[in-house]
Amino acid sequence: KPMELPIQFFLDFAWDTKKWNAGNIAGYTREWAEQIFGKQYASEIAGILSAYTKYNSRRKPELLAPDTYSLINYREAETIETEYSRLAQKAESIYRKIPAAYRDAYYQLVLYPVKACANLNKLYVTSGKNRLYAEQGRASANDEGDNVKKYFKADSLLSKYYNTVMSRGKWDHMMDQTHIGYTYWQQPEKNVRPEIKYIQLSDVAEPGLAIEGAEAWWPRETAEAVLPEFNSLLNQSHYFELFNRGVKPFTFSILSPVPWIKISGQNGIVKKQERLWVQVNWKTAPAGIHKFPIIISVTGKQPLAVFVVVKNYKSSKETQFKGFVETNGYVSMEAAHYSLAVSQPSTGWMLIPDIGRTGSGMTTKPVTAARQNPGPQTPRLEYDLLVFDTGKIQVQTYFSPTLNFNGSELQYAISIDDEKPQILNLHADQSRHSWEQWVANNVITDTAEFDIRKPGAHTMKYWMIDPGIILQKIVIGLSRVNPSYLGPPETRVR
Repeated sequence: KPMELPIQFFLDFAWDTKKWNAGNIAGYTREWAEQIFGKQYASEIAGILSAYTKYNSRRKPELLAPDTYSLINYREAETIETEYSRLAQKAESIYRKIPAAYRDAYYQLVLYPVKACANLNKLYVTSGKNRLYAEQGRASANDEGDNVKKYFKADSLLSKYYNTVMSRGKWDHMMDQTHIGYTYWQQPEKNVRPEIKYIQLSDVAEPGLAIEGAEAWWPRETAEAVLPEFNSLLNQSHYFELFNRGVKPFTFSILSPVPWIKISGQNGIVKKQERLWVQVNWKTAPAGIHKFPIIISVTGKQPLAVFVVVKNYKSSKETQFKGFVETNGYVSMEAAHYSLAVSQPSTGWMLIPDIGRTGSGMTTKPVTAARQNPGPQTPRLEYDLLVFDTGKIQVQTYFSPTLNFNGSELQYAISIDDEKPQILNLHADQSRHSWEQWVANNVITDTAEFDIRKPGAHTMKYWMIDPGIILQKIVIGLSRVNPSYLGPPETRVR
């Protein structure tokens, strides 16, 4: 306890190794849920357990920290927090609907682990916000500090309910193990709340501006405040935030530079902070690349400006393209979304659902297949790209962690278009530090350099050499890729 599901699967799989595989593994979780809770909610419960497992595989709960997920880039931290909160809400709704006789079992097997991990992720994301906002002098920094205290207390109350109230204390002390405040592999003596920063606010209103994708804030920053680009092939939205560094509110008004740039608010009052969303009406936006300032007027202060870069592609080669496109200097691809899979009669490709931190994984089968030398008929995955820049590029590949189980470095290869494949070693660095990173991050990342000689459509090819390698994701950096834990989100055009 509390490992009932994985232990049961371990035993059932050992009993019949041919019954369950990567393609039908979701069915096992559903059958297990139905056996315990009945048929009515079995599929929903199985989905919750599968998502919970996937979310925790991104980062083990005891290894979370305030800076694990980026608060600045790709909305990473808030996406993690939102996904887990929605999962907890879904688990809670089923708890209220299932028969009372099932509720204690459901709490310990489903609801508690989901709610506890959702709260823990929220605790650390909030702690990160508290530190960031304190550095920027935001009035909301103090509120986030109070929220850290709230979520830290909520963690203890969830454990207390599990230990002493559920099933009249049947599993008392089962959830006593400390899990907050690790500094190395050994558990701390007690849960340690993340440090909180409180700040002294100005007595008057002091407006500040922050934008998506930048840690700096304005007017302290002297460089232009430029939002991440808007790409018509991806239909993005981006935001900026007006925040107060004082105790008195301020009023603002916003002027859109052109009618086809839409802003979620034109005027208002900021007590602590307001997020405003920017979108482009692509039906009326003119073709080409444009840069406009959004002017923000604040009573009694110098106006602030947020610059919008719009790239509206109208040619048929662009609007009819299906694949992955460059935006903000990168291309990001989930392994499972390949354009073409080339197999052999003896060696093919297999999708492993949800094994990736952000998607699924691709591997070859059987795992006993012989080593391959890349050639016209050897197994490979192809990904169609549309890029607008040229020159040196960095290709970063994300793999499920593995060791060199066959006694030598596991190898794979990558090529662009018809160039000779570049053979790469998955375990080139076998230091203890690298191994610790593989375990902590639950991923191995590898980087190689290539050339893009002309803009337009290209094909990236991922070649099998050794079996037993699971590809999760590929990120191509045509310029600087902003730092994040999971890598930038997919830039796929369907």
